[in-house]
Parts: sequence; structure tokens; C-alpha cells
Amino acid sequence: MIPFSPPRIDQKVIDEVTAALQSGWITTGPRTKKFEKEITEYCGCKTTVAVNSWTMGMQVFLSWWGIGEGDEVILPAYTYCASANVIVHSGAKPVMVDIDPKDFNISVQKVSEAITPRTKAIIAVDLAGFPCDYDQLNALVASPEMVAQFKPSNDIQKQLGRILVISDAAHSFGAIMDGKRSGALTDVTSFSFHAVKNLTTAEGGALCFNLPEGFDHDAIYKEFCTLILHGQNKDALAKTQKGNWRYDVEEPGFKCNMTDLQAAIGLIELERYQENLDRRKSIFTQYDEAFGKEDWAILPVHTTERKTSCYHLYQLRIKGATEPQRDAIMQAIFDQDVSVNVHFLPLPTLTAYKKRGYLIQDYPETWAKYQNEISLPVYFDLSDEQVRTVISAVTSAVHKVLG
Repeated sequence: MIPFSPPRIDQKVIDEVTAALQSGWITTGPRTKKFEKEITEYCGCKTTVAVNSWTMGMQVFLSWWGIGEGDEVILPAYTYCASANVIVHSGAKPVMVDIDPKDFNISVQKVSEAITPRTKAIIAVDLAGFPCDYDQLNALVASPEMVAQFKPSNDIQKQLGRILVISDAAHSFGAIMDGKRSGALTDVTSFSFHAVKNLTTAEGGALCFNLPEGFDHDAIYKEFCTLILHGQNKDALAKTQKGNWRYDVEEPGFKCNMTDLQAAIGLIELERYQENLDRRKSIFTQYDEAFGKEDWAILPVHTTERKTSCYHLYQLRIKGATEPQRDAIMQAIFDQDVSVNVHFLPLPTLTAYKKRGYLIQDYPETWAKYQNEISLPVYFDLSDEQVRTVISAVTSAVHKVLG
């Protein structure tokens, strides 16, 4: 069976993790701090805080930003449940909007129509690793009309003076827009380093801050290091110093720090990330060349004049296929020992959100893309021969189901 997206765990990774184990320090420590600094340099953001997942990083951030009951946060209907779950847990209301017809990302026009005086933030999702229209989103929230109706509820919101733009970059580490990398395109970015992501730390994530002038990013970093450790003002490494055992808990915080064992994997992943991107691009190119010849294939957008994907997911669409036909095609592919997936079940199709009143009929573009989408294997160790096997399996499965 050709797997869908296994992590790249080789001797180099094993040696670095072993070194971390043998160092005597396995929780947050020097490797985590080095990883944070290297992410900041790579992305071009102002500071980075490593965490144990995208979800907890964003949960802590929403709490810190003061988003809660009575507030609204806009997000696309086409995303993974984590994007909405964190809003629900904050006490705010997820306001779902449809995606853009040209790609799988949030529609700026729909965002504009959904903004109210209760809107505190927009979570834009870089689905499959392709950046959203951040130039348009940033311009929208800075427009006089939107600034005039913004109602801050605390001092940091008042300091920003407008709706916050958050990049859900769980898929887009290394993606580029207008010469800037993901992580430096919005006010704040949250990355995922889950096992299936381009860059993995097994589980993990990072918050990258890029707030406007006037925000003290050194102070923000220090505060977040406290918030992700129960609100405790000293981590375990600091407390090992002579006479430095006494600590305080400044706020009731969370527990979601990254460990040095995770960071050890991430440091190796980041060191060789460009070769990972190059290989993924090569696989995308082979898929494009093969499926571009087929009348039934709708190829994903991954490169434009201004944007370059990080080639996380190859979202092939089968022209005219219904959801049952798509599912049958997937089963026929699995029967040929090739793993495929769907990204994602739209939020309004999930029980958790259906019972909250969201209807998929309200998001026609989301449904149109979901019902005929199949994500194909893309990972560093996928050989050209295996790519050809995937192409053959998909092609024969489509012909078997659609004729």
C-alpha cells in the first residue's frame, strides 16, 4: 500500500532525538528556543512561540486577545474543525463564509459582507498550503468603513484599532506571497507541525507574531512563554539555576509548551526543508502533467504570479462527479493499494455544527468543491515510480466509476 503522508523519519532525525534524550533535558529547553529563533528567521516574522499544537496555540492566543462571549470571528466553511472549535471554546460565535470560486480559500467578498460591529477577528485558512488573498484582507480591515464600526473591548484591541487578521497556516509553512513567507503575512500566524504536515515535530505548532509598530514583541514573547506554562513565570530550566527555585503564577494559564524532543525533530526538518519543498513541487508537476491531459480532471491552483504554495496537498477534483461517485472512485483507488484522502468535510456537514444551526446549503462553493475533491499522496520519500502508480490508479478508478 502506498501511504498517504508518512513522516520523514530517518537516521538524522533519530540521531538528533537521541542526542536530546541523552542531554538530560527533554522538556522545553535549548532546542525549543533554538527552533523558535530559526522559525522567526525563516518566516521573517517578529517573534515565535513554539507550542504543542496549532489548536492550543490558537486557543491561548484568542484568550489573550480577549475574544469571548458576544464576539464574532469570521472563518471559511471549508476548513478542519479545529479552526472553529477554538472559537467555540473561547465563547465567541464562529461566523462561517463561503470560499472563493478560483481556489479553496476564503472569499474576501463574503468576509466583507459578514463583518459586523461584533467582529473581532478573521481566521483565513491557507488550504492545501496556498496563501489566501491577504493583501485584500489586510486592506479590508484597514479601510475607513471597517475601522469606524470596530468596537474594541480591551486595551490591546484598542491599540490595534481594527479587526485582527489571523492566518491559519496549518498547511502553509514555507508558502510565499509577494516575496514574503507565511508567518509574516498577517498580524498573527498559527502553524501546525502535526505528523502529516510538511514540517513535523510529531505533534506541535507555533505562533508567529507580526503585529504593527507599537506592539512590544519581546514582551509578547515573554508573556506567552508564561501563558503556555500554567501562567508560571519560570520554566523548569530556569528553576534549575542556583537559588532560582521560587516562582509565581501571574495568570491562570494553559499547559501547551513544546518539548526539546519535539524541537529536535523540527530542527532537522527545518534544516533540510527546501529539499522537501523541491521534492513536493516535483510530485505536483508530475501530477499536473498527467492529469492535465484528462478532460475529467480539475487541477488545483498552487502557483500564480504573486503566490507560491508549499505543496502540502494535491487537491484533484473530478469534473462532474457527485459525492457518492467521488467516494466510489476513492474506494477503487484504495482497492489498488493507493491511499488517498479528502480535505475536508466542510464544517456545516459535521454534527457539532449542524446542531448549532449551520447549513451546508448556505455555502454552495464549499459543497461544489468538496463533493468531487480527492487529495493524492505527496511526501518526500514518494518515488517517481510510486507517483506513476498513483496516477494510473486514479485514472483507472475514474474510468471505472464514470465510464
